Amino acid sequence: MKDDNFLKENNARHMWHPMGHPADSLENPPTIIKGADGVHITDLDGHRVVDAVGGLWCVNLGYSNDVVKEAIAKQLYDLPYYSAFAGSTNPTAIEASYAVREFFAEDGMVRSFFTSGGSDSVETTLRLARQYHRLRGEPTRTKFLSLKKGYHGTHFGGASVNGNNRFRINYEPLLPGCYHMPSPYTYRNPFNETDPAKLAQLIAQAMEDEIAFQGANTIAAFIMEPIQGAGGVIVPGETFMPLMREICDRHGILMISDEVITGFGRTGDWTGARHWGVKPDMMSTAKGITSGYFPVGAALMGEKVADVFENDTTGEGAIFHGYTYSAHPVGAAAVTACLSETLRLDTKTNAAARGTQLYEGVLKLAEKHDIIGDVRGGHGLMTGIELVSDKAAKTPMDMPTMKRIHKTAYEAGAMVRLGMHNILMSPPLTITESEVQTILDALDAGFSAA
Repeated sequence: MKDDNFLKENNARHMWHPMGHPADSLENPPTIIKGADGVHITDLDGHRVVDAVGGLWCVNLGYSNDVVKEAIAKQLYDLPYYSAFAGSTNPTAIEASYAVREFFAEDGMVRSFFTSGGSDSVETTLRLARQYHRLRGEPTRTKFLSLKKGYHGTHFGGASVNGNNRFRINYEPLLPGCYHMPSPYTYRNPFNETDPAKLAQLIAQAMEDEIAFQGANTIAAFIMEPIQGAGGVIVPGETFMPLMREICDRHGILMISDEVITGFGRTGDWTGARHWGVKPDMMSTAKGITSGYFPVGAALMGEKVADVFENDTTGEGAIFHGYTYSAHPVGAAAVTACLSETLRLDTKTNAAARGTQLYEGVLKLAEKHDIIGDVRGGHGLMTGIELVSDKAAKTPMDMPTMKRIHKTAYEAGAMVRLGMHNILMSPPLTITESEVQTILDALDAGFSAA
């Protein structure tokens, strides 16, 4: 590797970074992370902090799981790559598909379609949802429903069902036939409703109205995150997802649970859908499936969907969709090892306990700092803090102040993530009580610098 001077001199000069302005990256070069261990990351200058972001909602097992690393290393020597397109496969892909089936059995998932990441997985579920209805003799079912504030990746399909206009405006026109319901966001919603159960009913009514307007026979699927992640860690009331499931069933609409963030223990349960007592028809997954050690995702099918494809006799059930790295043997080895370690360590239990600690700790900080407008979380290791400059008016905090808070918290020992005027946290599920306290102390320092 080149020396530190080379890295600093060339930082952001030749690479455009995702989710940022190229000019800003040149003016304010990004932090160079050179190492990691446990739940800590270390930058080029040797500053070591707790990673309260978990890479990007994904490093569930922390950075030091040698079982996963060794599985990846071994597979690189045994078989570094071969295609899994129809006609060939590899041993680790077969093992990984079995492990995934076992892990998601309680959710009713019976088949996996491996991808390279979350956006791919979402795209796969949307495409196969349309094909499912065509196979059943309902080719008019092509539209999608989703939620505002939802995040479903950045491919054209995912961006089209995304509920945040930052991912849409510069890339429009997007996929036609995508319609958005209000988010179950008690702090800000068009109904000015703060009761989560009442808000759930109002959104359900809005969804029924939209279905009636569009025609149920034109709608293929409804996609939602069990807890909205990038939108600000928006936790719905416990009745919300079951209500959406019931509406979908009544109108013949597939329910897709986007588990890219919420899967694999982050909510304190193995899946977000399971957390709310719902069995979806399809799931999109990634991130925790390999703890970020290798880029892998999976679109999962319930039995109802699988049966339609596998019992097709017309030939139209062929899936002409896939990726060069679908069921990549090295990625598949990472999946099997990661799922085994996830279960062995019972990370969902620690996520529930440490998530409660983090959430309650931030609630105490809200009593001290008036800039905290809303605190969301309490369901595993997902916590969002909405910052405002005027609490009564709920005025979003300005970006210079947000950046100052972020920098001060980093200097004080924790890397957190900014999402507009929100601070978002999703630390590794292996984090300890003392490491959560380090995050809270760093946040306190950051808010004090506002």
